[in-house]
Amino acid sequence: MELKVFMTLWGYTGSIQEAVQHAIDSGYDGIEGPVPGSSEAVNLFGELLESHSLAYIAEIATAGMFVPDRTLPVDDHLADIKHNLERLKPLNPVQVTCLGGCDAWDVEKSAGFFKNAMGLADRFQRNISFETHRGRSLFNPWVTRDICNRIPDLRLTCDFSHWYVVCEGIQPYDESIIRELVPHAQHIHGRVGYDQGPQVPDPRTEIYLKFLQQHLNWWRWIWEHHALAGFESTTMTPEFGTDGYDYRDPVSGECLVEPTILNDWMNYKLRNEYRIANIT
Repeated sequence: MELKVFMTLWGYTGSIQEAVQHAIDSGYDGIEGPVPGSSEAVNLFGELLESHSLAYIAEIATAGMFVPDRTLPVDDHLADIKHNLERLKPLNPVQVTCLGGCDAWDVEKSAGFFKNAMGLADRFQRNISFETHRGRSLFNPWVTRDICNRIPDLRLTCDFSHWYVVCEGIQPYDESIIRELVPHAQHIHGRVGYDQGPQVPDPRTEIYLKFLQQHLNWWRWIWEHHALAGFESTTMTPEFGTDGYDYRDPVSGECLVEPTILNDWMNYKLRNEYRIANIT
């Protein structure tokens, strides 16, 4: 089984052409991000991906981007999924990550939403997984377990950094819930969270090593499960980003550690860890 690592477009300020070139130069297997806004940009992006043999993971969201409008009904969330899936065809994504649902819903309402969302993905013949994101239906591991128990074939994009801060730390006695949900994992967002935030300021430093190691352990569980399940590849996207996640000087506001540098470092780190794990 092969590890494929994708470059995130979140927080990337360059052009589409520059993003593609960065992915090539940094040794990524593909790019993950939202569909470009215009049809011209979509066509250009698709041509660049194809000409450079880069895979694409589409990222879509419902009722807003990261945090949903909690006043909107389920039908609006589903309409957003349908609209986004319709726009994906020229890019031929290998999979779709969806930030879906709402943390204010009860389990039954969320389960109904996911069943209908999966039906839409089937209609458009798209391989979809739903991100474990704050503000969304899958905002904590126990609620996620309850939803997965109702929908055994629900697939997850596992971003454990969100759960880490929601739970104010994942303790050793909590890790059984991570193992329980591993069979639902389809894709991984490779960011490291800690007890007081969804993104450690710098995963390369000794002070955050224990958090990095915890996340690496959980990611390894997913790799091992995918190998046993016969996956040809397992996918990850390093996702250190901006929007208040990045480490800044409290007086000047200057970014002290560029997220792109951390993502490129994580790309190397993941490949090295995968090699050491000797997963076949």
